[in-house]
Amino acid sequence: MRFFRLILIIALLGGLGACSSKFRTYNGPEVTQVVVKKSTRRMYLLHNDKVLESYDIGLGFQPQGHKQYEGDGKTPEGLYFIDRRNPNSNFHLSIGISYPNPYDRAFAASSGKSPGGDIFIHGGPPKDKKRRGGGSWRSNGRDWTWGCIAVSDREMEDIYAMVRDGTPITIQP
Repeated sequence: MRFFRLILIIALLGGLGACSSKFRTYNGPEVTQVVVKKSTRRMYLLHNDKVLESYDIGLGFQPQGHKQYEGDGKTPEGLYFIDRRNPNSNFHLSIGISYPNPYDRAFAASSGKSPGGDIFIHGGPPKDKKRRGGGSWRSNGRDWTWGCIAVSDREMEDIYAMVRDGTPITIQP
């Protein structure tokens, strides 16, 4: 009888673990602005002038300067908006940034190049790309994206729940 109870408890615990979801809920103050400070690798979610949350971030593999062309490895700088969400992202979850704006398109076109696109705030790299042997993919301030802003998967779950489409995002040097 004890063996049966032990098996039942293990099965119930396993079932509860399968119920966890990457989609969280948020009932706090509205996030009215996202601010990214590239130089300090920090992102802030604000309600008016009050910081609700802050995160360490990873950036594009060439983090200094404003994104100008597709493939340059830079993260854009300036005022943009959260304009879409991807629940099936290869990077756990992601929310889109409205890059390129008309100025970005015109600048790239003047050089005969594409400005690129698909800039997101997203979770860590796909599981097959994560570092083996411990450590974090963000250790030592490592910048690895193609211009996106990266946080941990768990942090991305909170950000995905908190930040709505249309929220302004200011990305500072």
